[in-house]
Amino acid sequence: MTDTLRPRVRTLVDSSRFQWFIIGVIVVNAVVLGLETSPQLVDHAAWLPAVGWATVGVFVVEIALRIYAHGGSFFRDGWSLFDLFVVVIALIPASGTLGVLRVLRVLRVLRLLSAVRSMRRVVAALAATIPGMISIGALLVMLVYIAGVMSTHMFGGTDPEHFGDLPTSLLSLFQVMTGDDWANVIRPVTDAHPLSWLFFIAYILVSTYIVLNLFIAVAVEALEMQKAEDVREIVDEVEESEGLVLEAVESLRAEVAALREELARRDAS
Repeated sequence: MTDTLRPRVRTLVDSSRFQWFIIGVIVVNAVVLGLETSPQLVDHAAWLPAVGWATVGVFVVEIALRIYAHGGSFFRDGWSLFDLFVVVIALIPASGTLGVLRVLRVLRVLRLLSAVRSMRRVVAALAATIPGMISIGALLVMLVYIAGVMSTHMFGGTDPEHFGDLPTSLLSLFQVMTGDDWANVIRPVTDAHPLSWLFFIAYILVSTYIVLNLFIAVAVEALEMQKAEDVREIVDEVEESEGLVLEAVESLRAEVAALREELARRDAS
């Protein structure tokens, strides 16, 4: 009985209809979590907690079905473990020392990352960009440090409030890089040294536009690589399906040939 039931359950949990149903439950859960942030609404809508726990019940049943359907392979998949962690967080009681962790229930919204294929692709691409992002981040840190040392030596006496020492200069340059009121940060220096704007313009161009474009380039490259990998997986699945079809055709041909030989022997006798 178990051998025949497990494939059926696997077919169910892997079907697109079941996945879309879970996505709908996730969206309802997200809406309920947002509504529960309003005490007035919670007082006038007693059904909110019931709906919230109903969605948790659906998640628990889904995880149980997936564990039964996939067996040990469930615990070897990172996304499945993430789903299990989110569901366990949802079951933390409201009272007791662990009650504060119930704020992590909002993580249930992240189930969309594992439920939607396109989101999984983006997350995988972002994870693939980490080595490149670290290198670009190190380059940015070096640029800011060099600019911080230079600005401290050149403008520390003119504007000690923003460039009096290295930590202050680094903070001011970070503000300039983000574009947060940067004109007022550099105005005392540019008023005293008219040509100092060349330094700040060069710094903004290098730290913001060039480095930002490098970040974007790495992210786009990772997305393209992830897309190519998905295409390869689809091609492999199609080729595997074609192989199974060809095997089935060859098997049918062999059976037809055997039947013809059997009929020929009967006719001969």
